[in-house]
Amino acid sequence: MDSIYITALLIGLAGGVHCVGMCGGIASSLLFSATPTVSRYRLLTAYNFGRISSYSIAGALVGYSGNMLTQHTFISPKILLIFSSILLLLLGFYIGGFTQSLTWLERVGGRFFRLIKPVSARFLPLNNAIKAIPYGMIWGWLPCGLVYSTLAWAMSSGSATNGALVMLSFGVGTLPAVFATSMSGQYTHDLFSQPLARKFIAIILIISAIALLSMALIH
Repeated sequence: MDSIYITALLIGLAGGVHCVGMCGGIASSLLFSATPTVSRYRLLTAYNFGRISSYSIAGALVGYSGNMLTQHTFISPKILLIFSSILLLLLGFYIGGFTQSLTWLERVGGRFFRLIKPVSARFLPLNNAIKAIPYGMIWGWLPCGLVYSTLAWAMSSGSATNGALVMLSFGVGTLPAVFATSMSGQYTHDLFSQPLARKFIAIILIISAIALLSMALIH
C-alpha cells in the first residue's frame, strides 16, 4: 500500500501547478483579506491544515465506500485501480488543455460547493489564524478535477483509513506550489500558470497514468 501513498504525493506535487490557479489564488486573496496583525505563515498554515483536513475526510468516505463495493458487489479492487488510472489519464489531458472531458465532474461537485460556500463568509475578517482552519475546510471542497482523480485512488485503497492517508499524502504534495505562490506574489503565480508549465505537468501525469494502468492490467 505504500506505493499508493507515494503516487498520491507525486500527483499532488506534479499537479501543484494546476492548484496554483485555484487554491493558490484563494490563499493569496486570503492574505489580503486578513488583518495586518495576523502572521501570514500562521494564516497559510491554518488554511492549508483545514483544506487538507477536508481532503482527508473525503478520502475516508470514498475509501470506506470502495471497500464496501468490493465486498458486496461484483466490483473488484483491480477494477477500481483501472478506473482510477483512466481518470488520472483523463486528468492529464484535461490539465494540458487537450480535452474538456472532466468539466462535467467539476460541475457536479460545484453544486455541492455552492451550498456550503456562503458559510465561509462567517469567518471573515480573518483576524486570527484559528478562523482560517474552518475557512480552509470549506474551500477544500472546491470542485477540482485533480482532487477528484486522486479520490479515485483513495477509493481503491481498501479502507477508510487508507483513503484518508491517500488524500493526506496528496494534500501534502500540493503544499510547495500553494505556499510558493501565496508568499511570493503575482510573479510566481503567473510563472506557474504558464501554458507550457501546465502542458509539462500534464505530460508527467499522462505518462504516470499509462504506467499505472499497464501495471493494473498486467497483475
